[in-house]
Amino acid sequence: MKHGKKYNESVKLIENAKLYESGEALDIVCKTAKAKFDETVELHVRLGVDSRHADQQVRGAVVLPNGTGKTIRTLVFCKPEKEADAKAAGADYIADNETIAKIQNGWMDFEVVIATPDMMGVVGRLGKVLGPRGLMPNPKAGTVTPDVAKAVTEAKAGKIEYRLDKSNIIHCPIGKASFGAAKLEENFNALMEAVAKAKPAAAKGTYIKSCTVSSTMGPGVKVNTLRFGV
Repeated sequence: MKHGKKYNESVKLIENAKLYESGEALDIVCKTAKAKFDETVELHVRLGVDSRHADQQVRGAVVLPNGTGKTIRTLVFCKPEKEADAKAAGADYIADNETIAKIQNGWMDFEVVIATPDMMGVVGRLGKVLGPRGLMPNPKAGTVTPDVAKAVTEAKAGKIEYRLDKSNIIHCPIGKASFGAAKLEENFNALMEAVAKAKPAAAKGTYIKSCTVSSTMGPGVKVNTLRFGV
């Protein structure tokens, strides 16, 4: 794959075989984020589990201390008696029959879907649309809950969901390059601690096999994760 001049210049700042401490790695990532827009910084963690087995799934959610730097629009499915709470917490949309029809016709102007347990029968009808986009509410992510106000507040504050892909890798944003290394490291630590605690009992051998951070357009920087103890 051919890369541009800025990318090739950034690669020269990185020792490919070195495992950097998180603060130094994120400092390098900020320096290599040279695009004209505020690049998202992403964390990629390869785990020593097999996502094909139900007892080795790794999935959860965590509120990043410094948020993601992205404006999050929330859609809430709840009964009328909970609508005021959801709106007071900052919900962007409250679902109704018209909303359901819009989603079925391709409307996706939201990043997080929250539902009370008694509304999951309704939300289930949208599974084929929301599921492939990773938008289906899930109890493990805290998006199926009777406390919609709390869920909305956390989503707005920077709560992110992490889960394995088919390659046993977790990909998550941890902020923007403009945050600087210190704030990004706080977010990095919060996410890595959550992933470490989520280690399945069935996992054998090395749990965290590798960890890389990068900006949207920049090269990856390998991170030493030994301090997380798994």
